[in-house]
Amino acid sequence: MKLQDFLSLIFENLARRKGRVALTAVGVIIGTAAVVLLVSLGVGLQRNAAEQLGGIGDLTLIQVWPSYGEPMPGGGPSQELITNRSLAEIGAIPGVTAVLPRYGFQGGVNMVIGRQEGWGSISGAGPDDLTALGLRAEQGGLELHRGTVIVGSQVANNFYSPQTRPGQEPPPPPDLYDKQLKITLFKWTEEGEVRKNVQVRVVGILAESRSEADWTVYMPMEEVMAHNGWVMGRRVDLDKDGYHGLVVKVGDVKEVLAVHDQITALGYQAHSPQSFVEGINSFYVILQVIFGGVGAISLLVAAIGIANTMAMAILERTREIGLMKAVGATNRDVLSIFLGEAAGIGFLGGLGGVLTGWSIGQVVNVLVLAYLAGQAAQTGGPPPTVAVYTPLWLPVFTLVFATIIGLLSGLYPALSAATLVPVVALKYE
Repeated sequence: MKLQDFLSLIFENLARRKGRVALTAVGVIIGTAAVVLLVSLGVGLQRNAAEQLGGIGDLTLIQVWPSYGEPMPGGGPSQELITNRSLAEIGAIPGVTAVLPRYGFQGGVNMVIGRQEGWGSISGAGPDDLTALGLRAEQGGLELHRGTVIVGSQVANNFYSPQTRPGQEPPPPPDLYDKQLKITLFKWTEEGEVRKNVQVRVVGILAESRSEADWTVYMPMEEVMAHNGWVMGRRVDLDKDGYHGLVVKVGDVKEVLAVHDQITALGYQAHSPQSFVEGINSFYVILQVIFGGVGAISLLVAAIGIANTMAMAILERTREIGLMKAVGATNRDVLSIFLGEAAGIGFLGGLGGVLTGWSIGQVVNVLVLAYLAGQAAQTGGPPPTVAVYTPLWLPVFTLVFATIIGLLSGLYPALSAATLVPVVALKYE
């Protein structure tokens, strides 16, 4: 039998019983629509969470700190300092593109510009550190020289006017770019507080990055080391004192967790936002599986309906089956026809379910986004852009799955039809 004739016969047989086929397909439509809608909801929630988590920082960065291990024989804790040897050791790990030391000022800081005062954390930076971190300048550049600083986008918001009286409107944040900034450094000794004044020029304002860089004042590393030497009363020795931390840049976000594990294996403490994101993604994958399983239960119920419909069809068409075999149809031909009809019911129901599930998803998406946008306006957070998202693979997979369910549901009735004895089938009343 030619494929064209085979398909034509299947659709003719289905068309003869439109009511029964339609009622059976409704069960498949409900199950398929449930799978599409629920899994789309899970995918949408995952994408929405990923968007919200996008502000926690660059996912290719790993923060590294010194670690304290088991107590030494003398009683003190052992410490894995971060030294220049650590930079070379971590930089040799495959996938690492940059290792940037973190070294902050260890005393108090007060900043003055005009009549306004402010505060901020001072951190040392090398010539190319800010570029390697993926930061960009909103004003000025990223090159640091002696007597200059680069400030984060939010540092200006730390300034206030001491002359502001109660009820008086505070002055706007100062424009720091290309201005002279007076920085007063503090240290505390047995004699009391000691101050040191430093004049610097702001040569760059960083664009907002939603990270600690927004609130940081970057100064050349050598100057920060000199200021810390003033605080400690001695010259800084990085081989003994160590850096305060490291920032490790990884070339590919897929390699971050592997690099993270190798760094911790070396004895350091490490943290990456990617670890948190991976945990969130794992949760939503499990949620999608649960949602898909709930919808699949409806499909299994529909499969019983398909099996029942096909069994009834065989009883009604027993003489027809006997006639087909009498004129030369083989068991394989009969099996293929009934399996094709069962798969056809699954396909038609799956197609209707995909369209129904996608349509309902779009309606839910509009309603949920409208509600969440109102909530975001009240809390001041960014509004979500998606609530229900249907990836391209989901309708294709669901349609194929529904067809396979129909095929398997008709397997037993089709085998029963194929094994009928022609003489017995022709005598069936």
